[in-house]
Amino acid sequence: MSMKHRNTTLLLGELRESLAMAFNAMLAHKLRSSLTVLGVLIGVFSIIVVMTAMRVLKSNIETEMSQLGSRTFAIQKWPAVQFSGPADREKYWRRKNISLAHGQRVQEKATLAESIGIEGNFWGGQIESRFEKTPPTVQLLGETPGSFPARNWTIADGRALSDSDVDNARDVCVLGSALAKTVFPFGSAVGERLKINGINYTVIGVLAPKGGSLNEQQDTFAIVPITTALNRFGRWWRSLTILVQARDAESYEDCVEQVRGILRVVRKVPPGVEDDFELFSNDSLIAQFNSFTIAIRVGVMVVSSIALLAAGIGIMNIMLVSVTERTREIGIRRAIGAKKRHIMTQFITEAVTLCQVGGAIGVLLGILGGNAVAFLLKVPPVVPFDWIVIGLVICSIVGIVFGTYPAYKAANLDPIESLRYE
Repeated sequence: MSMKHRNTTLLLGELRESLAMAFNAMLAHKLRSSLTVLGVLIGVFSIIVVMTAMRVLKSNIETEMSQLGSRTFAIQKWPAVQFSGPADREKYWRRKNISLAHGQRVQEKATLAESIGIEGNFWGGQIESRFEKTPPTVQLLGETPGSFPARNWTIADGRALSDSDVDNARDVCVLGSALAKTVFPFGSAVGERLKINGINYTVIGVLAPKGGSLNEQQDTFAIVPITTALNRFGRWWRSLTILVQARDAESYEDCVEQVRGILRVVRKVPPGVEDDFELFSNDSLIAQFNSFTIAIRVGVMVVSSIALLAAGIGIMNIMLVSVTERTREIGIRRAIGAKKRHIMTQFITEAVTLCQVGGAIGVLLGILGGNAVAFLLKVPPVVPFDWIVIGLVICSIVGIVFGTYPAYKAANLDPIESLRYE
């Protein structure tokens, strides 16, 4: 056996022995160990639960916004994500609605856009065919032909809306793939008739499913011409959304500024006054979410650091008490050949083990608590592996830092005096 292999075997044996002694010491003082573990648990739990919840919310926002196609931005009266107070909400409420005429002027004037859509989200209700009735949760969207490329919608069967459908406010509809399978389970939905809010419509197309998407609800909706929806469900009090897809990535920023300028003129916004509409894209929403949550993350880190510091001080005090209680044991170990480094390893291992047990329980509870948000939003759970590693590394550091002084004190006890200790 080589010297290197022999040293490795001895080191592993010492580590196993130290771990066994650490767990025995924890079991021998269950209440004391539990209180120590609790402090570490709270610190790690607070980090993991918030970071997991943030990941879930970010994943949900990315999923919702992934419905926009590439190079697409949207304009609407209200912000897509609101983190504001009552004063800002009142400001948004006072804004003029974005009307169909506003969207049509953008369609006429925006020369840098590849496609422009106008849409409104009208209601959630029941759709009925000769085969099935849906639950009262189906969304009805009013759209124009330009919404299809802007929303990244692909037709799997039939056709999309046409300009003549919008101009003539026809009673036609395009169905999401999941909705089409629900109401027409035995064949193609194209050409079939169904009732939306008690009124007959003809199905002219079915969308391709959003493969790999996280949101199972996104294919359960019906699309009708925007003019048809406005005539049926209210024109004057409703604010619409304008969807704009730039020609390419190079002209994206110019297209944004062109559309902003057109809308400011159409809505008579004076020079120097801020926009009375919101313009956003996938990237801007994610950036807005990150900037909002950074303060929360910093606050949680501060609170968690205080909790871990308190836990570390508790571990040091408990380890000092343990050194005093086990003075005779230390003396016996030194008498039979244990070196100072063996004693130090033993006590540092005990401190790290206490921290890791608390950290592991905190991680588990934090993941479960954070994913309660995923359950409420009905999105897949998230496991923040990077923060799990960070949390457990922090636990090890706390154990080493606050366990070193008690370990040093134990290692430097006089063996003769230790054997005499009662």
